Amino acid sequence: MKTNLTLIGMPGAGKSTVGIILAKNLALGFIDTDVLIQINQQKSLQQIIDTSGHLALRAIEEDEICKLNLTRHIIATGGSAAYSRQAMTYLQHISRIVFLEVSCAEIMRRIRNFSTRGIAKAKDQSFQELFDERQVLYRTYAELTIACDGLDREDVAQAIIRLIPQNYPY
Repeated sequence: MKTNLTLIGMPGAGKSTVGIILAKNLALGFIDTDVLIQINQQKSLQQIIDTSGHLALRAIEEDEICKLNLTRHIIATGGSAAYSRQAMTYLQHISRIVFLEVSCAEIMRRIRNFSTRGIAKAKDQSFQELFDERQVLYRTYAELTIACDGLDREDVAQAIIRLIPQNYPY
């Protein structure tokens, strides 16, 4: 039974901020899987990447997502969650997945700390290449897509609320 909403998208898309707004407006719980990883690993995402590599972070992320046992929550995933078919299939089972679609130019404007943010990408991969690669994955798993350019976080939350059925099983 799908009793959660999961937000996916690029780093800087607003998943955590929009998730908190949605949780407040819909009287639901909120969990940010990046924060969950950092708590359970007792390291920042960047420290995990620096010591173990980006693929290790993706594996940890998959494990943490697949252990979630939640109902009535907004789940904000890390930007790389979509690389894991297992994690995304699990999320599709327990939630409706909403892709916060933000243009590459807008992400570049929003993010100032690319080198320390903990973005799980190959060392030689450009941000544009990462962006293009992930867009395909996000679209594959999303049930709803919200075009976020030009909207503030409150507007994005309201757009999601308008699109989910009023009788969604919360």
